Amino acid sequence: MKKLNLAIIGQGRSGKDIHCKYLAGPENNLYNIKYVVEYDEYRRNLSLELYKGCEVLSNYTELFGKKDVDIVVNASYSEDHYPITKDLLEHGFNVMVEKPFGRNVYECADLIKTAKDNGVKLAVFQQSFFAPFYKHAYDILKSGKIGDVKQVNIRYNGLARRWDWQTLLKHVAGSTFNTGPHPIGMGLGFLDFDKDTRVIYTKLDNCLTSGDADDYSKILFTAPNKPLIDIEIHSIDAYSTYNLKIMGTKGTFMCNVGSWYKMKYIVDGENPVRPVIEEFLADENGNPAYCSEKLITHEEEGVYEGSAFDIGTRKLYEDLYKYLTGEKDSLYVTPEHAMAVISVIEQAHAQNPLERKF
Repeated sequence: MKKLNLAIIGQGRSGKDIHCKYLAGPENNLYNIKYVVEYDEYRRNLSLELYKGCEVLSNYTELFGKKDVDIVVNASYSEDHYPITKDLLEHGFNVMVEKPFGRNVYECADLIKTAKDNGVKLAVFQQSFFAPFYKHAYDILKSGKIGDVKQVNIRYNGLARRWDWQTLLKHVAGSTFNTGPHPIGMGLGFLDFDKDTRVIYTKLDNCLTSGDADDYSKILFTAPNKPLIDIEIHSIDAYSTYNLKIMGTKGTFMCNVGSWYKMKYIVDGENPVRPVIEEFLADENGNPAYCSEKLITHEEEGVYEGSAFDIGTRKLYEDLYKYLTGEKDSLYVTPEHAMAVISVIEQAHAQNPLERKF
């Protein structure tokens, strides 16, 4: 199998610890790290040690004119995702850009158009769609095992604070832009990216962050005849016990990303329908009684092997490879899907304008 030559921009937490952890690891037989673009000299020198045979560059524009690059991964700062990706597309490069795809729908749509106009391919790194827990949860939701699903809660919460660039509005940061593409994307996925999806409530705030961006985010959205999606991403929940809960008319599925899952449900026919009793309920002595019963239920539980950061990353890169080589006509997670995520984020920020202090 022919390896594709890859250039990666950025050796921060994402570029080095997510992308290159896979690309330089034993599971990757699809890509060759040809170029590493990093403005920091220490990180450039470290890249030469970590990724044997690569060349290092200090600016992405040094890629221009090079004919031996099959795909450029843009893992730069969030505020640079749009301008750098657009420049690369206009210079004839296939590009995969990190999340967030852009700061608004306009930027996303412009990148999609730019890729089309220049005859190149565009992808967005939303690896949670390939994570074992999401694939399992999606299958459960669609299976009918827990009945007609009415609500999905997705929680990416904790009790913590940050003080880095990801706390500043001017850097297109905050919990909703940084973490949000994962739970919001999954929520839209549970709705099958229904084009009639509407955002019905949002609230953003800053609580513990040292910056001016949000570290509290509550977003509700739904689509006709689809579940209510309830998203939370915040820093003031000291007792967050799960990441994902799906509630249907026959039971509940709950899981923690990259860890455990459990499910409790009833089966048709095992709990016959009880007729409605209009009179006041009473016990055998005539005393008031409460209608209660012990339902026949079933429980399942298990653990997941792998997470969005290992299996999810590998599977996304495998999907990208098939797309780049023509084995597939489209990506599993398309740029249009990623643009829908940004639409929700854009609406949340428009409805909750935070004061810029930096």
